[in-house]
Amino acid sequence: MVGIDQVLEKLSTVIDPDLKKDIVSMGMIKDLELNDGNLKFTLELTTPACPFNVEIEDDVRKAIADISDLKNFDLKVTAKVMEGRSLDDDTGMATVKNIIGVASGKGGVGKSTVSLNLALALSQSGAKVGLLDADIYGPSIPLMLGMKDGFMEVEDNKLQPADSNGLKVVSFGFFADQSNQAAIYRGPIISGILKQFLVDTNWSELDYLIVDLPPGTGDIPLTLAQTIPITGILVVTTPQDVASDVAVKAVSMFEKLNVPIIGVVENMSHFICPNCDDKHYIFGEGGAKKISEKFNIPFLGEIPLNSGIMAGSDLGKPIMITNPDSPSSVAFRKSAKNIAAQCSIIAAKLQEEMASESTSEESAPEPSAS
Repeated sequence: MVGIDQVLEKLSTVIDPDLKKDIVSMGMIKDLELNDGNLKFTLELTTPACPFNVEIEDDVRKAIADISDLKNFDLKVTAKVMEGRSLDDDTGMATVKNIIGVASGKGGVGKSTVSLNLALALSQSGAKVGLLDADIYGPSIPLMLGMKDGFMEVEDNKLQPADSNGLKVVSFGFFADQSNQAAIYRGPIISGILKQFLVDTNWSELDYLIVDLPPGTGDIPLTLAQTIPITGILVVTTPQDVASDVAVKAVSMFEKLNVPIIGVVENMSHFICPNCDDKHYIFGEGGAKKISEKFNIPFLGEIPLNSGIMAGSDLGKPIMITNPDSPSSVAFRKSAKNIAAQCSIIAAKLQEEMASESTSEESAPEPSAS
């Protein structure tokens, strides 16, 4: 008769393609029960947006199929997002598992559009997602979500995020009329506003908080990197050299601050002809891949140019909501899965480092009394 050890041995041959480890050692097998040839357990993926969820489940079923003497097999698949940052070092935001800053070297690359639609893609996968519009000078997320009249309440001295399409949303645009007022603030005030948005907000339980940063390498990106532990930075660029060359500066800044770079996404990558499906590289080709190769960071996706994205942003109707089957939406979903996978990789490395430190502390000899 088959035993639990035999089952675990078979399951340990299934490797997570992102983490490069077997699912047993990663603790992804939960609630395993084996009674008289009846086997059941839960496969707990590291994120609902796992790009290999179908492949991993198929590999598990194939591994179990190789075991003889099993009468029945019941598999349940769930997901629990890993913590990609040290929550012990961040008591103010201990309910947020991953904080992803979205940066660009210059304006005009569609960074806010990418931030919003990636947040929606992650949310649609089943994750709990927040979106912080950290561009104090030019907050655009309320407009892009059709929330020009939106507001945030304060309860128990905490900001309560607005809700939109499953997202928890915070933006300076909720506090001021942005149509005809210029935001004129010095660096310390800007940094103070961002810190309040981060730690004085009731974010509740979040798997991912997407922080839409203003372009460049100014006060707000620096404040984010220095205020709280974050999972990493996603860099957005467009194909042409003028954008990718400036994006390199953002990558360099965060590397100097020892902030992990999750990867790079290329927006407005190409135009797909609606009549012939041919790709036309209007703004050049390969800008993001050059950055990826130069800094040895992941290339996470390319978003095609689409007039529907622009129109949807102006009308407060994101393309992930209005046209989820469009090539652009498909590209956003693919990029979101790749980003979630990179967060899991960062989280796994963090767990290894913490375990190694704990082992070192336990094995260290106690100081002798003199």
